[in-house]
Amino acid sequence: MSLAASILAGDRLALTRLLSYIENGTAEGRAALSELFPYTGRAHLIGVTGPPGAGKSSLVNHLARHYRIPPDGTPPRRVAIIAVDPTSPFSGGAILGDRLRMRDLAGDAGVFIRSMASRGSLGGLATATAGVAQVFDAAGFETILIETVGAGQAEVDIARLAHTTLVVETPGAGDDIQAIKAGILEIADILVLNKADQPGADSVERALRTMLELAHPTPHIFQDHPPVETAAMPASPQPMWLPPILRTIATRGTGIAELASAIAQHAAYLRQSGEWQRRERYRLEAELNTALREILMARWQASIPQARYREIVESVAARRLSPGEAVEKLLNSFGGAHAPPADPALD
Repeated sequence: MSLAASILAGDRLALTRLLSYIENGTAEGRAALSELFPYTGRAHLIGVTGPPGAGKSSLVNHLARHYRIPPDGTPPRRVAIIAVDPTSPFSGGAILGDRLRMRDLAGDAGVFIRSMASRGSLGGLATATAGVAQVFDAAGFETILIETVGAGQAEVDIARLAHTTLVVETPGAGDDIQAIKAGILEIADILVLNKADQPGADSVERALRTMLELAHPTPHIFQDHPPVETAAMPASPQPMWLPPILRTIATRGTGIAELASAIAQHAAYLRQSGEWQRRERYRLEAELNTALREILMARWQASIPQARYREIVESVAARRLSPGEAVEKLLNSFGGAHAPPADPALD
């Protein structure tokens, strides 16, 4: 039985092995992912982002418990958690400590927690996060919670991957402007004011609500989810989704039921408005572009002699070449006969 077939049959050991293959970028991992791809597209991907210390791990922990033991008596969902931790720029290591905050989920066969190191990737996610999410999707996990590293304003890659993005803010993290800076606020489908029992919660909520009112006077389309017009799916004006602001105290589980309800409402909105298909198409296109860049970069690195590369780097360091000129020379060395014609002025 192939690795992909074992995963479709529910083999957790095979699932663990494939996740490692994908993180390491092996040929076995790519082959199994291709075999599993037709079985993807069914899970609800929920991104959880926000600054460090906002309580994202506790929030994810209680959300997973809510989906596993629904208070309304609905059938429990299978939940996968992808927790991305920052990699040290000095040692290259990562603590992967989010699993420690989710100990009470251990032993539940309906929950699978995978910690990943960012491995220097910017934007809050690891390079292999999309592939890992696809494996969980194919393995039958209905809800996939993706917790980012907590890098701050630049952490917007999650909006390109998740169907629903939660942005977690807390009182006491600085002035009100800190909570409403551009970049992180615009990607929010739901705003979560965690640690809502702390002083300053009312002030932060007022600031967030004011910014939402200013940003949504007309129907708003997120920059990271542009409409895609095709013959089968023409672009059309969509009803506006105004991100709700929900208060939680994740350590106590307060507000989790209301948050889960808002997530369900957003999923229903995406499907009814056609935005689910548009976001899915855009997500796959972004993933395709990322894979294409990585492959082209790898082929270029394999094609250029290291001595030649170091020579050009030394020329830049000595100010004999500008970075732009160096790029032209390196690209002209790529692909042999298929390379663009050289500029005589650079030789």
